[in-house]
Amino acid sequence: MEQKDVLQAMRRDHAAELKLAKERLDGTARHTEIIESPVLSEMTGHRILLKPENLQVTGSFKIRGAYNKIASLTDEELERGIVTASAGNHAQGVAYAARERGAKATICMAESTPPLKVDATKAYGANVVLHGDVFDEAAAYAMELSQSEGLIYVPPFDDYEVLCGQGTIAMEILEDVPDVTDIVVPLGGGGLGAGVALAVKMFRPEVRVIGAIPEGSPAFRKSFAAGKVVAADQVATSAEGVAVKRPGDLTFALLNEFLDDLVEVSERDINEMILLMLEKHKMVVEAAGAVSLAALEHLNLRSRKFAAAEGDHVVVPIVSGGNIDTVTIGAVIQKGMIARGRIMNFEVELPDVPGQLVKVATLLAKERANVIALDHDQFKASGHYTNSVALGVTVETNGPEHIEQILTALRSAGFQPKRIY
Repeated sequence: MEQKDVLQAMRRDHAAELKLAKERLDGTARHTEIIESPVLSEMTGHRILLKPENLQVTGSFKIRGAYNKIASLTDEELERGIVTASAGNHAQGVAYAARERGAKATICMAESTPPLKVDATKAYGANVVLHGDVFDEAAAYAMELSQSEGLIYVPPFDDYEVLCGQGTIAMEILEDVPDVTDIVVPLGGGGLGAGVALAVKMFRPEVRVIGAIPEGSPAFRKSFAAGKVVAADQVATSAEGVAVKRPGDLTFALLNEFLDDLVEVSERDINEMILLMLEKHKMVVEAAGAVSLAALEHLNLRSRKFAAAEGDHVVVPIVSGGNIDTVTIGAVIQKGMIARGRIMNFEVELPDVPGQLVKVATLLAKERANVIALDHDQFKASGHYTNSVALGVTVETNGPEHIEQILTALRSAGFQPKRIY
């Protein structure tokens, strides 16, 4: 976005535009209901209330910004057709909104986009074009199509109407949780964060807005440090919804002014939160949606002006989306269980004589380790002439202490187990 356009947007009547966005979205976007999270409250020592945008129409918050932008277009602009780029969720929002307004939509997506999001976008009637390895390359191609074919480009985040649509989430939070002290929001291109921060500072400026990013998507951290938009050299995160190399110019300007803090989270943090949401809340959350949840244990809330005690914080993380394919969620569940000590894999060499496998199985049963998989392979032994066999075992466990208990029992029985994961 040109600097003059950024300055012009910054001078608009933000409160009025946010209220207009809320009116446009009435009857289209769902007013998602706040969900109490006892498990996260106990983990953090604060009252945690979830804003579940994963339960939104199209499965993410993106319908808000997309619809508000498309609702602002004239009939002539709609007739020309719409083009956009997306990591997946914005695509579905634009496709849904375009269908509602009777406009044709072309969506450019990176070739790495999960098939679930591609298929869901097509289901809303949009034409999907896969181009490039990352979002930024797909976005550049969408801009080319806009210029060459005269299509109206609907930015996924760096647009005033789009971010005002996202800001309606904060307006709902302020309405539903009058005692909220902190709102945590994932940052990718910054549309959600900028919209939320703008709305909060317009209507309840004492409430803190905290951004959360994966360690592998450092663009906003680098940009804040430099005081200007800086592109990341590379992006490596499972959270494709926030895997953006370059933040938006307008979103950065707003966040640079209104964001109160920034937290980085690891891939392990993200995976564990996806698993926790499945187990404790029976909710499906995509990796980008879990970024704000993963940030909860890393928040620095000691500087709150109006919190009389540590437990007075009322924190609302925005669960931004739930569009995750079954293959990915299966891998995430396994990684999360490994990280929490719920699954262990080890190898041990056994003498190639009858009864050894039974001996190991009996020991594992005694230690209450549930065997998931066995790999009995004499060709994996350390030497072909040692008359031994390699046994690989995967077991379900109850945590790190249980794992150590199992390994100790194996060693006491004369085995030399080698833990793989």
